[in-house]
Amino acid sequence: MLRDVPAIPTIVVTAAVGVMIALGVWQLGRAEWKDGLLERYSAAGSATEVRFPSAEQAEDLLYRRSRLDCERVLAIRATGARSRQGAQGWAHIASCQLVGGRQAEVSLGWTRTPEEVSWSGGEVQGILAPAGDMGARLVASEPPLPGLEPLPAPDPSDLPNNHLAYAGQWFFFALTALVIFVLAVRRRKAATQA
Repeated sequence: MLRDVPAIPTIVVTAAVGVMIALGVWQLGRAEWKDGLLERYSAAGSATEVRFPSAEQAEDLLYRRSRLDCERVLAIRATGARSRQGAQGWAHIASCQLVGGRQAEVSLGWTRTPEEVSWSGGEVQGILAPAGDMGARLVASEPPLPGLEPLPAPDPSDLPNNHLAYAGQWFFFALTALVIFVLAVRRRKAATQA
């Protein structure tokens, strides 16, 4: 019976299945970590206001109230977004230089059209939202410019938590590889016996 099982394909399939199972277990751990992170973010709205964080501090402070003083506006861009009421339009985002030279992004507000807005900076209050390499951006609670409407407050429930689904995929891939291998070995055995 054992001589019907090819050695090298068995080693390869066993190693691949082991890696897939390990990835599935890792994704289960990530799902647990993400659940804790989302719980913490959900509770952040009731926490006290924090100073605008550096990129390194941002993950621990997201979704909390903050403020910043935009010393100098470096640029303002418009990007597709929805208003607080759900209408489709444009978010106006300012790149600011803060006191001390750090940079930050401020989501100023929303308009129906992407026309250019002009803002000279100043103090803005809002909620910290994720911002890639910058760590966090401030979504203004009340637009600092006339003519802009508020953007929706950042919501941690918008963050995807697909780790459980990814774990299921890895376990399914491992099972599929085993089934295909067993069928291939049976077919090979049947072919040699015929």
